Amino acid sequence: MGAFVDFCFAAATTLVALQQPPSRQSPSTEEIVLGMSTALSGPAADLGTAMKVGVEAALAEANRAGGVQGRKLRLVALDDGYEPSRCAPNMHELIEKHRVLAVIGNVGTPTAVAALPITIEGKTPFLFPFTGAGNLRKAPPDRYVVNFRASYAEETGAMVDALVDQAGLKPDEIAFFTQRDAYGDAGFNGGLAALKRHGLPDGAKVGHGRYERNTLSVENGLADLMQFDPLPRAVIMVGAYAPCAAFIRLAKQQKLAALFLNVSFVGPDSLAKSLGPDGDGVIVTQVVPHFESDVPIACEYRRAIREADPPTNPSFGSLEGYAGARTLLLALQRASSVPTREGLIDALESLGDFDIGLGEPLRLGPGNHQASHKVWPTMIRNGRCASIEWSDLKPVPR
Repeated sequence: MGAFVDFCFAAATTLVALQQPPSRQSPSTEEIVLGMSTALSGPAADLGTAMKVGVEAALAEANRAGGVQGRKLRLVALDDGYEPSRCAPNMHELIEKHRVLAVIGNVGTPTAVAALPITIEGKTPFLFPFTGAGNLRKAPPDRYVVNFRASYAEETGAMVDALVDQAGLKPDEIAFFTQRDAYGDAGFNGGLAALKRHGLPDGAKVGHGRYERNTLSVENGLADLMQFDPLPRAVIMVGAYAPCAAFIRLAKQQKLAALFLNVSFVGPDSLAKSLGPDGDGVIVTQVVPHFESDVPIACEYRRAIREADPPTNPSFGSLEGYAGARTLLLALQRASSVPTREGLIDALESLGDFDIGLGEPLRLGPGNHQASHKVWPTMIRNGRCASIEWSDLKPVPR
């Protein structure tokens, strides 16, 4: 009878704990559990898998060294297929069931839009998502949202600056091809602001083709640009690799003589593989240095993924996941002996100027929740993304 009473008491205690508001639940004191809702299937699966590989490589590296203050780290990764309707229940599960200390490395803007109100209501840190959208970069910042990467506005702004200043294009010769959602809008709005800085008049028409997320329906978007006068000499693309590759191939068949530039979320390796010979000369901006470079964090990253999963090929996406996780680990070393969600945010804000071997200055503080603002240009050559300088950019001859 006593055993039965003990069982009932334990069950009731567990039920009460699960019914508590997320902000009152305490993460495990035995291990540090982190969560991720990401695309492990669907058209963005390469990106989600890469982020997961990078984060897990950093955690495994830390665990081999004894963990953080004696506690091992574990990642719970749930598949959302890059669909907001699947991300929202994943977030509830991570926060309420798994009681994660933080969510790290989610992939995508549409899914971030679904995740944000849940993580903010649950007072759970939402760290280093694979998105450059502006709604994660408020001023002043949301307490529980911390970014690592440069924004899409910074990526497209860097493209516009180079096209005008280095390649000599006029603002009205630059067009856009974007995904019809918050991700595409973020890149387009950032690029449009940059065009205005370079003299595009208010109200001037800008070439803009669009396509629906998770489709390859790019024909109408290209038709919109082919009807534009003047025809674009450069197309800034904000989309996933498969539709962007389809657009570039179709545009070349239609004899559109233009530079094609893509933001980092496109998945550069997948884009290069999909395009084959048609990829030569396509620009992709990155928010981390080349994974084959000799900067310290790239060297440490390559070693970490070899030890964690030898068959895995290095990539920009997994390097970004690794860099974000290394930043988290640095903050955890400063947190209390039993890290809490609030304590983790305080620790991240206390980092100030810090260095993880990126070769660029990083900073986090109470008024600054984006660590990096650097954009690196690369160009597809012979099926691979190679590092370039913006000064290498030249317009396509008519």
